[in-house]
Amino acid sequence: MIEMKYTKQVIIKQVVFALGLSFLLMGCDQKSKQEKRIDELPISIQVQRFDRAFAEAEVADLDDLKQQYPLFFPTQYPDSIWRAKLVDTLQNELDYEVGRVFADDLSLNESISDLFRHISFYAPGFEVPTVVTTTSDVDYRTRVIANRRWLILMLDVYLGSDHKFYQGIPLYIVKNLRPEMIVSDVATAYARKMVAVPQGRAFLAQIIYYGKVLYLKDLWLPEVDDADKIGYTPQELLWAEDNEIDVWQYFVSREYLYSTNSKLTSRFIDPAPFSKFELELDQESPGMIGQWLGWQIVRSYMNNNSSTVEQLMALPAEEIFNQSLYKPNK
Repeated sequence: MIEMKYTKQVIIKQVVFALGLSFLLMGCDQKSKQEKRIDELPISIQVQRFDRAFAEAEVADLDDLKQQYPLFFPTQYPDSIWRAKLVDTLQNELDYEVGRVFADDLSLNESISDLFRHISFYAPGFEVPTVVTTTSDVDYRTRVIANRRWLILMLDVYLGSDHKFYQGIPLYIVKNLRPEMIVSDVATAYARKMVAVPQGRAFLAQIIYYGKVLYLKDLWLPEVDDADKIGYTPQELLWAEDNEIDVWQYFVSREYLYSTNSKLTSRFIDPAPFSKFELELDQESPGMIGQWLGWQIVRSYMNNNSSTVEQLMALPAEEIFNQSLYKPNK
């Protein structure tokens, strides 16, 4: 009898496994069909390399350069500024390093084209902008400028986390100054234009806002891992996943979800070296843990409801939370 019982258990497990595998394959097949439709969208961009044109130009070429790229030569600045910049040794070194790291345009063209195809699929009114690269004197605060007409990429802030130009910049910022983060930062820039800024100041509204932004990145960047979507290291992502229930209980027990205390933003939402629980574990935690938690709530909502992306964008944070059936992983 014991042997029969064991045999039945084995059979049941095999059936459950087979059913689970079939559902997984069906889901993957459906996803692959959708990705195939996205891949067929006729969108392919060619990045315009102003940074390269400037690096290769001589002072005598300035007028031609201004004609070709008027966007980068505001009329209120005299030509003497640009002439000096063309021969400046620091600028020349910057140009050299950018040219070395981004010698090939293929990766930029392909990754941004793929992103724009995904955005166009989920937001049919999206207008593909002209993409131009430049340098910014390593202004890491402004890495991407995005609007309906232009996408401007500052390549000198994506040279690699260990680059000599980034000495003195805080490590929590430097970790994301690498080529792989360009497409993630571009996706963030456009997602923020499509997600309405919350009217209320409640902590829940703030984290759901970022959850929506990150959920759009789930749709737009299916091949990018979660760590790069939010700007975590793999170790920081693992910490967030391993401590999800403790973070959730911390917020609930202190009644933070509906709090309008502005300090919660700097403690748990803004980019920072770590989140500020005011506990011994602070130094182990990643910053922006509120953004990450909002992401999990939005994911849970979309997994448990039949809402479209457009409906998700229009829903208030409290409704998303109440209908999300969110349960943190233990």
